[in-house]
Amino acid sequence: IDFDLILEKVKDLNVLAEESVCQIEHTPQGARLRQPEPIPLTLYQNGIVMYNGPFQPYEHPSTQQCLQDIVDGYFPSELQMHYPDGI
Repeated sequence: IDFDLILEKVKDLNVLAEESVCQIEHTPQGARLRQPEPIPLTLYQNGIVMYNGPFQPYEHPSTQQCLQDIVDGYFPSELQMHYPDGI
């Protein structure tokens, strides 16, 4: 696992996410703009944890797909369930 490459790509994706359009949140007084909540990603020697979710070993196909998406410059496809309109 090339941790340096993954960290570099995550930083690039963070920049893209910060530049994305803010969401409109309606309040009793009107509305305000807010950015989406960050998605915690923890890298371990033998796997990852996204959110507070289950540990995903690097050998697992879904973990490999997640990391490949990141290395390819895409947000992980597994996030589509949580963010159907995109991140």
